[in-house]
Amino acid sequence: MASVQDFIPQPYTGTAESGSFTWSAPSNIALVKYWGKKASQIPANPSISLTLNNCKTVTTLVFEKKEDNGAFSFDLLFEGQPKESFRPKTEKFFERIREYLPFLSQYHFSIDTSNTFPHSSGIASSASGMAALAVNLMSLERQLNPDMTQEHFDQKASFLARLGSGSACRSVKGNVVIWGEHAETPGSTNLYGVEYTPVADMFTTYQDTILLVDKGEKQVSSTLGHDLMHGHPFAERRFAQAHENLTAIKQALATGDVETFIKITESEALTLHAMMMTSNPYFILMKPNTLQIINKIWEFRAETGVPVCFTLDAGANVHVLYPEANKAEVLQFIANDLAVFCQNGQYIEDQVGSGAAVVA
Repeated sequence: MASVQDFIPQPYTGTAESGSFTWSAPSNIALVKYWGKKASQIPANPSISLTLNNCKTVTTLVFEKKEDNGAFSFDLLFEGQPKESFRPKTEKFFERIREYLPFLSQYHFSIDTSNTFPHSSGIASSASGMAALAVNLMSLERQLNPDMTQEHFDQKASFLARLGSGSACRSVKGNVVIWGEHAETPGSTNLYGVEYTPVADMFTTYQDTILLVDKGEKQVSSTLGHDLMHGHPFAERRFAQAHENLTAIKQALATGDVETFIKITESEALTLHAMMMTSNPYFILMKPNTLQIINKIWEFRAETGVPVCFTLDAGANVHVLYPEANKAEVLQFIANDLAVFCQNGQYIEDQVGSGAAVVA
């Protein structure tokens, strides 16, 4: 297991005057949720997520050596157009990772980003965006350090992504990723995400249809929500519950136990929102249509026996999870009974993917 010190590089032996890289990195959806964090983007409890395949960010990093080594120098574009609103977050990210990538102030960067999912669709892009930027920067470091191993590349990319957005560390590698120290998971760490294996074949092709209930900006930021776990009356029990649920869902994923998978996944989704509703100040991110969808899913599962379930992120949208073998009937159910509860009838079809990838 790597430590923080392992990510502070020795003097570089390679050179790179100019060039470019393009990577894609997907979003992910947590099954066991992390809610609450400590300093330096350290999670208060471990989490486990499914890596998505279609909802991803594609980022091109163009770099050129500059004369001075002072301030950071970068241009930001979104879909080819200047996007100055991204500057404060990028500047903050660079400050956080300067110690681990000392070359940052030696280059001028042009960072051009686009998402494969619709803008303002309610899909969090911070995880995919920061993961995509992190693997691009690691590609440059690998040019400066030609002896870098693939394992180090993956671990450090996840480590850096975490410093930009906590859940981004789960978007670098693997179908299923664990982030956070967990006594029953050897190699687990708070510093970066680790791929969980073995996973039953059915879960490597699991489907996730994302129902867009509300495409507006969240009323409460995730950062504020995490902060409200400090002093939360149910925090300690919640953190313990996450450890217990992670142990159980790991076993379910390994053995193909769909019944346990459904039970824990739905309970975790509702627990996340229960923590929001019982914090001080309290808030509700679910919408009436979110509840309508949940009840419809429960009714459909009871009537048909089809193993479809839901999870929620910190918002109103619903992720409908189900085996690939049931894809046709579940999509028919969504079109007939659930799309009416989506904003403009919109939803996104996705499935489990494998993480960040170089774009040719």
